[in-house]
Amino acid sequence: LPDVGEVYSRLLDHRPVIQGEIRYFVKEFEEKRGLRELRVLENLKNTVFETNERVLPKCEQAMQDNLSETFKRLQAANAMIHRLQEREFEVRKLQADKVMAREEKCIAHWEEFMKEQQNKRVEVDEEHRKAMERLKEQYSEMEKELAKYVSF
Repeated sequence: LPDVGEVYSRLLDHRPVIQGEIRYFVKEFEEKRGLRELRVLENLKNTVFETNERVLPKCEQAMQDNLSETFKRLQAANAMIHRLQEREFEVRKLQADKVMAREEKCIAHWEEFMKEQQNKRVEVDEEHRKAMERLKEQYSEMEKELAKYVSF
């Protein structure tokens, strides 16, 4: 029975070995890497401090300067575009007015043409009526003359 306990502890109980490995790892970490990690953290702290104290204010100032300049340029560009849009609107309005004037002129010309055609139609109808009357008179005279010759 005591042999079974010893066999069990040698085969299945790994706590002493694991504890030894843990002690070795902690010792290695503290001795070899501890100072290196401390130096890395110190360098990071210095970099963050320098960035906050020196670089960030410079960047903010440069950004403010560039943003104000950019804003002025955008305002100037906006004003130019507004003027161009006004000019384009005026040109389109003038073109629309010209088109309307042309349409009104065409309508007036068409109405005048139609009146002229109506007058010509009346004249032609009158001439036709007169020609028909002359032909009727001429045919009635011809019938009268023909009637004289028929009695022979």
